[in-house]
Amino acid sequence: MSEHRKVLPRLRMLSRGHCETIHQASLEILRRTGVSVFHEGALHLLRRSDAVVTDEHGFGERAGSGLVRFPPGLVEWALRQAPSRIALCRRGSDEVRAPLEGREVSFGPGSDCLNYLDPRTGGRRKFTTPDVAACVRLVDALPELDFCMSMGIPSDLLTDNPYRWQFATMLENTTKPIVFVCDGRADCEAIVAMASAAAGGVDVLRMSPTLLLYSEPSTPLKHSETATAKLLYMAEQRLPIVHSPAPMMGGTAPATLAGGLALGNAELLSSLVIHQLQQPGAPFLYGSGLHHLDMRTTISVYGAPEFQLARIAVAEMGRFYGLPTWGYAGHSDSCAMDEQAAADAAFSVLVALLGGSNLVHDVGYLEAGLMTSPEMIVFTAEMIGMMRRFVGGMSMDPESLALEVIQEVGPGGEFLSTSHTMSHFRDFWEPTLFSRRRADEWMEAGGSRLGDRLRERTIALMDEHEPEPLPDAVREELEYIRDRDSHFG
Repeated sequence: MSEHRKVLPRLRMLSRGHCETIHQASLEILRRTGVSVFHEGALHLLRRSDAVVTDEHGFGERAGSGLVRFPPGLVEWALRQAPSRIALCRRGSDEVRAPLEGREVSFGPGSDCLNYLDPRTGGRRKFTTPDVAACVRLVDALPELDFCMSMGIPSDLLTDNPYRWQFATMLENTTKPIVFVCDGRADCEAIVAMASAAAGGVDVLRMSPTLLLYSEPSTPLKHSETATAKLLYMAEQRLPIVHSPAPMMGGTAPATLAGGLALGNAELLSSLVIHQLQQPGAPFLYGSGLHHLDMRTTISVYGAPEFQLARIAVAEMGRFYGLPTWGYAGHSDSCAMDEQAAADAAFSVLVALLGGSNLVHDVGYLEAGLMTSPEMIVFTAEMIGMMRRFVGGMSMDPESLALEVIQEVGPGGEFLSTSHTMSHFRDFWEPTLFSRRRADEWMEAGGSRLGDRLRERTIALMDEHEPEPLPDAVREELEYIRDRDSHFG
């Protein structure tokens, strides 16, 4: 349907002039202040470019460290190289599951929480490997979620490389694209080898990527050896990465949204330069986890209006640059799946959809990112379905105006039995968790509250959903790669 036939709700905050102001501020930070780089390979690339590498921080002759200042032209060169679209695909297929472009929005959970809110007991405890597998199956079962992350760090793994086990567990329990985290380059190599085995080869993986690495520079204005090594490896392999800083306003960034945005943007742009110098045209996702520090609790806040303003601004800066974007939704500072968590989930999902962030993670986060709740994941999926219908707007074509149907029914008639109603009544959103019963009927059916229905549905999905299995030969290869740590690094 053509755009002029559909009316959509819109959300806009930054004009092109505002984006240009942030861009120029970030260029000034990179020109005048610069960034510290602690990776010799990255410094070698930068010395061969127009960047200026000095030793103003007193690193002396120590290899692999230096202060780097960037001329504006180098930054703008890098922006011209990076692709405007990343298509994340279903495992074993070229079917695009998460199209990262324009205002398309794909949702998924977060990674690496220490704590697990058990839906069976209601208790908070440490994650185990079976918990991670069950949570991944839950994500696989929910059509509203488009990609998977690990959600928890298993406390029962007796290994120095838990990230490889996490990734293998995700591959075995979902066909959806995986956003992974890892400890260093050696983990990256092992995980890419696993994904390549499942895809049918690294060339197939590059054409139809089923994974994306999440990593971070260190705010303020530092590129560590470990994070930069991962950044360079993913560029070398031409596989997608989000290298997202996490400026904390009032802690590691200025205590203003504009200042935090400009600082995080400078960190992002310097990451992009390094990335594109390694491999021009390699896929790069634009994102910044701009939070603020709550001075009463010293917590980096998720459930705040300022956090949502930052999400809109980051999405708009990414579109200004023509890059796909990274966002957040379905999270809360609450330590329980309660009314506070529900309010935060609904608000953040609506902002993500209206703001047009492309890859939106952290669905299910509680305790300001320290705990994953399967019930929060299922509740947020319900919110995604509801809010997608809201942002879908209303049609204005002749079929929707229904003038002929109105003429046919006339004054005092009814529309229930018309073919037009039969064709369109499924256009309205239908809840899976919310109740629309009258009180008497609701009581006769047991009078269950939303929390009761949520718990039952969550446990049922975790127990009953069976993901598409991997071929036996692929599973054996994954186990070999996962367990033979000495082959990588």
